[in-house]
Amino acid sequence: MKIGIVYPQNELGDPSAVKAIGTAAEKMGYDHLVAYDHVLGASHDREPKLSGPYTEKHPFHDPFVMFAYLAGITERIELVSGVLILPQRPTALVARQAADLDLLCGERFRMGVGVGWNYVEYDALGQDFSKRGRRIEEQVQLLRRLWTEPLITFEGEFDRIDRAATLPHPRRTIPIWMGGFADVALKRAAKMADGFIFADGAADAFAQLETLDAALRAEGRDHGTFGKQCHMLRPRTPQDVVEFALRWRDAGGTHATVNSMGKGYGNASAHIEWFEAVAEAMGRAGLM
Repeated sequence: MKIGIVYPQNELGDPSAVKAIGTAAEKMGYDHLVAYDHVLGASHDREPKLSGPYTEKHPFHDPFVMFAYLAGITERIELVSGVLILPQRPTALVARQAADLDLLCGERFRMGVGVGWNYVEYDALGQDFSKRGRRIEEQVQLLRRLWTEPLITFEGEFDRIDRAATLPHPRRTIPIWMGGFADVALKRAAKMADGFIFADGAADAFAQLETLDAALRAEGRDHGTFGKQCHMLRPRTPQDVVEFALRWRDAGGTHATVNSMGKGYGNASAHIEWFEAVAEAMGRAGLM
């Protein structure tokens, strides 16, 4: 099982932390680094109410820009969007950005995507929040065509392309994983994604895993090639993280991601110390 970290960007607005944590994570032996995605943080004082945990007070870096920077100062660690809110972004632009990032980082980009919860972002970016489920399904299919075909003609519900292409293509079809909390997200992933990103603490990942496995069976998908990553949000101590990771591995998980947020760390050095303590505990347990 692969072990990675969630970059604690909603607690760290200091851009120097990106370099410090990214390079430290690679040196410690972590396999991947996850970045969340929000273009805008919005005040929750509105109707309809916003359901998510982030407000206008939480900082976020754009994953493509952040990963392009990390691509130049790291060599091995995988860069994972967890998740990119795909339906609020232009599909062809995402195809171009993802292809370039994967080329420049040496095929280390894994694109996690989801539909999000912040309708304020959708309004500001000119997209229809109510149609985001249908849009993401069309986008995933179109992205894979844009990364592989020499000339595209496409007429969908949301996108239209008339005899055009994105070059250079990535050297591979970039892995697309999905994330979310509703059963529809799990079923959508079983139908068309390469893996799923869970967040235990925001939901019960083990209960979700049962739903996903049933959906994979219904779709005739190969469990052995479908990725299952869990952001471990609940554990409070390094030993708690190890115990959770072992449970996740035994349940069929392929990736587990260490979280440092919500523990009161005020700077990058404190977050790095936590990741170091967890890496040591993981090493003793044979997980790293």
